[in-house]
Amino acid sequence: MISAASLMDCPSGCRRDVRPPMATYSPSLWGDIFSTFSFDHQVQKKCVEAMEPLKKEARSMLLAANSGELIALIDKLERLGLAYHFETEIEEKLHEMSEKEDDDYDLFTTALRFRLLRQHQYHVSCAHARIHGEGILEEAVAFTTHHLSRILPQLESPLKDKVKRALEQALHRGVPIIETRIYLSLYERDESRDELLLKLAKLNFSFLQNLYRKELSQVSRWWNGFDLKTKLPYARDRLIECYLWGVSIHFEPQYSDVRIAVAKSMQMVSTMDDTYDNYATLEEADLLTEVLERAYNQELKWIMEREMPTFEEYIKNSVITSCIYVMFTALIPGMKSVTKETVDWLLSEPNIVISTARMGRHLEDLGSHERENRGGKMLTVVDCYMQQHGVSKQETLAKFAELVEDGWKNVTAEWVAKTSVAKEMVEQLLNYARIAEVTYKNSQDGYTNPDKFLAPQIAALFVDPIAI
Repeated sequence: MISAASLMDCPSGCRRDVRPPMATYSPSLWGDIFSTFSFDHQVQKKCVEAMEPLKKEARSMLLAANSGELIALIDKLERLGLAYHFETEIEEKLHEMSEKEDDDYDLFTTALRFRLLRQHQYHVSCAHARIHGEGILEEAVAFTTHHLSRILPQLESPLKDKVKRALEQALHRGVPIIETRIYLSLYERDESRDELLLKLAKLNFSFLQNLYRKELSQVSRWWNGFDLKTKLPYARDRLIECYLWGVSIHFEPQYSDVRIAVAKSMQMVSTMDDTYDNYATLEEADLLTEVLERAYNQELKWIMEREMPTFEEYIKNSVITSCIYVMFTALIPGMKSVTKETVDWLLSEPNIVISTARMGRHLEDLGSHERENRGGKMLTVVDCYMQQHGVSKQETLAKFAELVEDGWKNVTAEWVAKTSVAKEMVEQLLNYARIAEVTYKNSQDGYTNPDKFLAPQIAALFVDPIAI
């Protein structure tokens, strides 16, 4: 058998029966702990009963608040993960707010108003949700980042922790449920906290966490039933990380079917991806591709035959292999608002779908190129770009980071522009971009190696209970 090292020098015609050099992946960090979780009906019942009177009081607060108080209250409800209980009221209040010219706000309230409106698809300025052509906002981000970084060591908690988190993760780009869990820990240490909202938020999170555990138990038993961890040892066992993507797409309780479908489809696509990248010969891949789409097979041919595509060819193919269409095919049955027009819109390759898929691909390439390169034995898109443009690896990675920033501006612009398609569907694309950024943050492959970045988030969301 031809060795991995000699693969580099082998003519393309002799490589059809050669396997790629096999990578070794760590086992799942979570073992079988989630398959043993049981759904606690009493917890759910107690949470629902305790939340109802608190929700009524919170709704009264929302309806009675004056303009300045209202802005701060909406922000708290959203950051505490409670906004879905008051969606209609919040949308009505924001619409009223958008039509009023009120210059009596202080700087904090003004900035908060702008952010909330842009997050809700109103075309107003917001630095961390900026789009192309807003150069002054680029300067604002650079200015505030510089000065907040300088002052951070002098601050005291909990303000210090709030600033630190803001520097680590722009709120607009953060996964809502992850940001909620982090904000809960900060808010309960805030001397100006509202005890009613804090208690409601904790009850709500406990309710959600209990539901997530039930879903995790269900998908874990499904996955264990295949025993693919034994049968396909070359593939990554990352079911729990896949479920995190489902929760990131929609965390609200009514989307159980969506979360489960995303987890299952992503794990299966991941296994298929590893089969192509890490095990199959070209001949085997050709047979497999007879029943699958041809995009992965094209990538494998580029890799195994050392055929260098142009960067543009790679990106066009990568929109398919990004798995965005697989994921949305899986989650559509769990959404009541999806119509034939929605499906037709997705299949028409609208700008927000293409921009989201490409940005997700660039983020993954930044995080996974070292693993996929395997010491120079395999081609990656980084090699492709370096050769085509005659630039260094460092310059290439900087370019990819620039493409990610451009992608965010494109996605945000499409979000603000609105479409005739249900907001729910477009929001899922935005959340897809968010979890992609979190997974591959700081050019790390958090999916393959979740211990540093994703594991703490998974533990906080699904394992560690919150004290009420």
